[in-house]
Amino acid sequence: MKGFKNYLLASVCVSGMCFSSYGAVPDSLMRTEPDRQWEYVPSAEILSARQEFADAGFGVFIHWGIYSMFGQGEWYLNSGVNAKEYAKAARGFYPAHFNARDWVSAIKASGAKYICFTSRHHDGFSMWDTEQSDFNIVDATPFKRDVIKELADECHRQGIKLHIYYSHIDWSREDYPSGRTGLQTGRDESKRDWSAYYKFMNAQLRELLTNYGEIGAIWFDGWWDHDNDSVPFNWQLQEQYKLIHDLQPGCLVGNNHHITPYPGEDIQIFERDIPGQNEAGLSGQAISRLPLETCQTMNGMWGYKIKDQNYKDTKQLVQLLVKTAAMGANLLLNVGPQPSGEIPAAALDRFREMGEWMRENGETVYGTTAGVFPAQDWGVTTTKGKRIFLHVLTPTSTEIRLPFANGERIKSAVKFGSGEKIRFTQKGRGEAVLHLDTIPEGVDYIVEVTLK
Repeated sequence: MKGFKNYLLASVCVSGMCFSSYGAVPDSLMRTEPDRQWEYVPSAEILSARQEFADAGFGVFIHWGIYSMFGQGEWYLNSGVNAKEYAKAARGFYPAHFNARDWVSAIKASGAKYICFTSRHHDGFSMWDTEQSDFNIVDATPFKRDVIKELADECHRQGIKLHIYYSHIDWSREDYPSGRTGLQTGRDESKRDWSAYYKFMNAQLRELLTNYGEIGAIWFDGWWDHDNDSVPFNWQLQEQYKLIHDLQPGCLVGNNHHITPYPGEDIQIFERDIPGQNEAGLSGQAISRLPLETCQTMNGMWGYKIKDQNYKDTKQLVQLLVKTAAMGANLLLNVGPQPSGEIPAAALDRFREMGEWMRENGETVYGTTAGVFPAQDWGVTTTKGKRIFLHVLTPTSTEIRLPFANGERIKSAVKFGSGEKIRFTQKGRGEAVLHLDTIPEGVDYIVEVTLK
């Protein structure tokens, strides 16, 4: 079945591996978590938005806030810093070189189809002109410009989707009920008030979804702050997700909670790992039928860290993008702008080089579905109807074996782009072998195979 990368099926098969509709949800969770005890029926607008998201293939994540001033990453406030002292940094935040047009132009040129921007991270600082708190970029800084307004306007002008990251936790507000992080920021524990905090969050979400035009998705983070509670914490997601869908019927909801998706969610997020892998220890959840997204850093940190210059090279990034697409997922690649408002030069170089590759080879990523068989020692595949794109990434031989298992028959094989014919052999309806003249070198040698 074409469309939605098979997400409308009762089960999903990704690169030869099959998974249940939403992933296995233990009965104990179903009984104890109120947020799982309701049925979500996505609207026609959501189904259309899911398809558009699934076809996008590539987005860019931006982690930026006053934490960039310290050059220690976005979790700096969690390192034993007092929240009131930390907040004083806002008085000096003046990113004079921030230019939304430059940012969006560079990201669009990379081949990315959407941007996800941190509206409010765990430190609680809001990057827009919110009326719910003075701790924001307009009221608390000498910059006094609404960054999200400028980004939203530019994204709409250039035709690129804007997604909004929003933290469920807050290490600065007194009313947030503390979980397992942000415990040394000097907040008064006697002032915890979930009802007030929940009302505050929903009021902010209403602002973001009312005052900034079309928003492609709300990307939540922080659920895991209460994952060790003896009694499951009730985040009241049902009401919050309904608010989002009511305000913007085509706005997707994702939550970086590292577990099986809840009803009301429209995408499934995997942090630092391709779906099906769990090297970082954050992505052990089952793969659902929802559109998938892997978020990954370009260097090591999410927010700007002055010592972190360990940027992945363009070959690594392109191959990461391709491997992610081969699992039927989008890559959300992160950059952490500097306190000046500039995107680091190394990141701009990567965007430019990835864009050059995408202009020539984007057809093998955009609008594709997962590979027809699992990753091989030579590389991976993406699929578009009867066209299979073989991404030969790590060949060790001139023979490329294709372990077809469902009776596929090859009609033709050519080098993608040039159309140069490639010799192949196939006996019956089983394994096929491509015979190359030499062992390919470079970032990605792509062969287009058309099935009968």
